[in-house]
Amino acid sequence: MTRPFRRHVLYLPGFDPIPPRRYRELYRREGAEQARISGHRIKLSGARQGPNFGWTVDAEIEGRPVAATFEVLQWTDIVQASMGRGILGTYGLMVRTFWIYMASGAVPRLMRLRRGPVLAAFYPFAVLLAQLLAAVLAAWLVAWALPLGWFALPPALAAFWGVLVLGRRLDGRLFAYYLMHDYAFTAVQKGAYPPALEDRLAAFRRRLSDLLDDDLDEVLVIGHSSGAYLAVSLLADLLRERPARARPALSLMTLGHVVPMAAFLPDADRLRDDLGYLSRASGIFWLDVTAPGDACCFALCDPVAVCGMGDDRQKWPLVVSAAYTQTLSPERLARLRNRWFKLHFQYLCAFDRPGDYDYFAITAGPLPLAERFAGRKPSPGLITRPVGARP
Repeated sequence: MTRPFRRHVLYLPGFDPIPPRRYRELYRREGAEQARISGHRIKLSGARQGPNFGWTVDAEIEGRPVAATFEVLQWTDIVQASMGRGILGTYGLMVRTFWIYMASGAVPRLMRLRRGPVLAAFYPFAVLLAQLLAAVLAAWLVAWALPLGWFALPPALAAFWGVLVLGRRLDGRLFAYYLMHDYAFTAVQKGAYPPALEDRLAAFRRRLSDLLDDDLDEVLVIGHSSGAYLAVSLLADLLRERPARARPALSLMTLGHVVPMAAFLPDADRLRDDLGYLSRASGIFWLDVTAPGDACCFALCDPVAVCGMGDDRQKWPLVVSAAYTQTLSPERLARLRNRWFKLHFQYLCAFDRPGDYDYFAITAGPLPLAERFAGRKPSPGLITRPVGARP
């Protein structure tokens, strides 16, 4: 009987306050759909408990058996703690975040790369300001309708606050507060990692180091969105501590990265150094996947080069496009139109016209990442100009 290919996947989510079980259910649902389309056999079982929630997958893809274990590297509690501010606190964060990005000169440099993610970043500012203006208008209307002089002030203030509270309660649909806290989490530290996150990265590094001593064929680290740059720092820390060995293969896949949003800030020296170090590292394979159809990422921007950390020794990452216009049917693209979050998470989902990027073949298939993408050239349209270089 053929020994299954053994892989351990460490998935590092972005700024996400929702418990990690959602990622198992997403994998279950989308994996079944990809299996139907591509002829894979994918079976999920069990739920790994402990500090990092996970699950196991038994699969047969491309004619070979695979046994994969998934772990979600959790920092949900840190995200939730950072979102604990109320309405007034969020507006204070909005002002502070806007000032930091503008005063540091990050915004014009980001605009020189991709306007889409920068305009998307202005969305929560626009929504929160619109809610504030609506609250002011409601207060004025109440005061005008009740010509009671100073006695009209309490009902006017109640109307003002009521509109703001309504806006907060609608955030499950609008996501303005969520996104504001996302950008503020990075901005208030000016690109540095807060101590709680540094401690968590150290715990992740210990877990990754332990896995490299197991009887595995590949350890695959996946970072999505802001989790992409955390994954870069995680691997850079590990490789500084211990060099990679031939087995198990150590691979990194970054999906839908927003690296410049952090690395262009003035105190992001740690991240910039990690990018430069990892780009020259031996013993790993680093694949970066983005899509121009994802307005929330810096599509086809080499995260090392655009931050000014590339040089003639740079080997990584291999930057490829998920090419939504080719890998998704027109009907599916039509259903996803203007659904920013869905498009930003499409990397973790099924493609009805899959190309060489197939999340389920990569995570539950029988080939290490380096072998699967051997000889692959970067996608056309690659952006490497170092607009985020330090002066």
